[in-house]
Amino acid sequence: MIAHSFHGHPSFGPAGGMHGATYTCDVDFLSEELHPEMNWVIDIGKALDILSQVLSRYNLKNLDEVFPDKTMTTTEFMCKQIHDDICQLLENECKDFKGAVRIKLWESHKAWATYTGPSSSKLSDDTTSEL
Repeated sequence: MIAHSFHGHPSFGPAGGMHGATYTCDVDFLSEELHPEMNWVIDIGKALDILSQVLSRYNLKNLDEVFPDKTMTTTEFMCKQIHDDICQLLENECKDFKGAVRIKLWESHKAWATYTGPSSSKLSDDTTSEL
């Protein structure tokens, strides 16, 4: 659950002002291979810990305060931000994960956004959304 605004920008209509949103967050850890010893993509316990740490940065927060430079905290932006936060923790806490990470934020069953990118900054990324 977050609060944010789009700083009165007319492109967002009534959502340009302060409002709340409740997201559902899906995270996929993608790999072309399983870990050679453990036969997993990632330790699920470690993945849950990382996701919990990242989401706690935003849950019940005003994103206008978290990002005070008038950032347009769209669902697409938050997908990428959550992706980048997860990848930073993966580099520190789960060095053997070599795949990609996909974040999907659901605003509703009709409005969602997805961001997929590598767990390291060496590869390209892709952003999609559907409304």
